[in-house]
Amino acid sequence: MTFAALVVALTVSAQNTSTVIIPKPLQVSQVKGSYVVTPKTVISVSDDSLVRPAEIFADYVASEAGMTLAVEKNAKKGILLAVDSSLGKEEYTLDVTSKGVSIKGGTPQGVFYGLQSLRQLISAGTTAKKGIELQGVSIKDKPLLGYRGAMFDVCRHFFTVKEVKRFIDMVAMHKMNVLHWHLTEDQGWRIEIKKYPNLIKKGSVRKETIIGRNNSTSYDGMPHGGYYTQEEIRDIVKYAAERYIEVIPEIDMPGHMVAALASYNYLGCRDEKFEVRTKWGISKDVLCVGKESTLEFIEGVLEEVFQLFPSKYSHLGGDEAPRDRWKECPHCQKRMKDEGLKDENELQSYFTHRVEAILAKHGRKIIGWDEVIKGGVNKSVTVMLWQDKRRLQATTLGNEVILTPKKHCYMDYYQTRRPDSNKEGPMFATRIVTLLDAYNLNPYENLKPEQYKNIKGVQCNLWTEFISTFERVQHKMLPRMAGIAEAGWSQGEKNFDDFARRVNHLRQLYDKAGYHHYATYFFDGDDER
Repeated sequence: MTFAALVVALTVSAQNTSTVIIPKPLQVSQVKGSYVVTPKTVISVSDDSLVRPAEIFADYVASEAGMTLAVEKNAKKGILLAVDSSLGKEEYTLDVTSKGVSIKGGTPQGVFYGLQSLRQLISAGTTAKKGIELQGVSIKDKPLLGYRGAMFDVCRHFFTVKEVKRFIDMVAMHKMNVLHWHLTEDQGWRIEIKKYPNLIKKGSVRKETIIGRNNSTSYDGMPHGGYYTQEEIRDIVKYAAERYIEVIPEIDMPGHMVAALASYNYLGCRDEKFEVRTKWGISKDVLCVGKESTLEFIEGVLEEVFQLFPSKYSHLGGDEAPRDRWKECPHCQKRMKDEGLKDENELQSYFTHRVEAILAKHGRKIIGWDEVIKGGVNKSVTVMLWQDKRRLQATTLGNEVILTPKKHCYMDYYQTRRPDSNKEGPMFATRIVTLLDAYNLNPYENLKPEQYKNIKGVQCNLWTEFISTFERVQHKMLPRMAGIAEAGWSQGEKNFDDFARRVNHLRQLYDKAGYHHYATYFFDGDDER
């Protein structure tokens, strides 16, 4: 479909508001009649567990539609919210009739997702004399996958508490339920650990930042830093939980740890001082896994992390850990000899097992990037696949898998194939993920039906080497986040023309919600699908 034809299709279907929702609902039926939401409309909750979801929805409507809706208990009119235990945890029904709106969910979380759909219906509704008219509709909906996440890297560039919350709001808008929060890196340590104060005194600030790619010889000469206090982290975790979003912290190890090495030099293989890394890419300097003091440090850090994050998962990274230092380190070589390890791949596997034992002691489970497969890994480890070639291997091993292949899910990549119209600045390579590429993520691609059960979910990733403002975050995430959200939620055959029509309605909600910096390449016909 050409863009011109798409505009015509959008015009013809403008009144068919039941099909504007993203992610696409499981079942949608038209019903006769309509209902007008006005400032006098009441949000009626059946019990106290629904008060907070109703209040959050009322805040959305106030800012996006200019109407202040009252929340009342058992008002039995207006927008009726109730829990129906016959439905699944994230399942909901939404009915709009001439008498009002009814949303039922298997849990308050299901009700919250029903409210997100209603939010989209209100955004796309017809302006009436007294409010916004919604066409009659009956919706039954539930997600395909239980894990639907977005990763936010705040290490390469730091973002404020307010901006992290705005990111969480984006996640909630798309019915996603996980924030994977990347908190430590070579270029900056962002989480306060009271037992190790140097992590924020030294590790949270780099003296300057490279300008452009790593082949550049220019630096900006300006310190860049920031970190989140434990109180701020608790506040963010609570904010996310109210929106039914699980925050999973990533403390990257044994690689991507130069900020920690700069804070505590003894953690490295080499007896020298380190500085927080000022350029991008992969450092050969990693944690010395031959020293028991390194494992003691990791346990001390994780014990405080567990106090801040109630998630049963903790992401340990595990990616891009060069073996160079281990090969020349007497401590690491002795560890290999003592443990009967044949090579450095097995040394990293040994380290992973040791860290997993720490997590297990606290009732937690590991998520690791797909490199953790090298050298062997327990089936209890959840594998996050960014290199799609490892999908078959991970599912064959029987591990839980979260799909985040870079050809579909890396939101820092370019969005258009027309370099002359690209306004997105530098990156490592001219890789491209268009809206269509994001939408085309298929969780079960190349898998046999018996392997489907291993697919835990999907996730989009935002690495921020070249993203220093929240305006750029919006530009990179929206609307491509919608494509990943639909891949994790919706069932049935894909139809990009239908999705394209719906994403145009979602664009209206982006505007009303204040996300004014979303990318317009697709809407301008400039993504060259």
